[in-house]
Amino acid sequence: MYTTEWCPDCWRAKQVMGSMKVAYQEVNISNDEAAIELVTRINNGSRSVPTIVFPDGSTLTEPSTTALVQKLQTLVSECRQ
Repeated sequence: MYTTEWCPDCWRAKQVMGSMKVAYQEVNISNDEAAIELVTRINNGSRSVPTIVFPDGSTLTEPSTTALVQKLQTLVSECRQ
């Protein structure tokens, strides 16, 4: 999950992932040029956070709580199959 420390949407996404006991790696883009480049490439030039890259290669940018929960539930279901 690509974040910044000042982003309320990032705090919410981390809270959702924590409440669902989903492990994640956080990369703060504030001082990481490679992370900034990746985030802007994924988001067509925008530094939008949170940008979440999932193990299946899909991404979500600034997802609503509902969209994030649905994606996480889908990934968990796929892992159980």
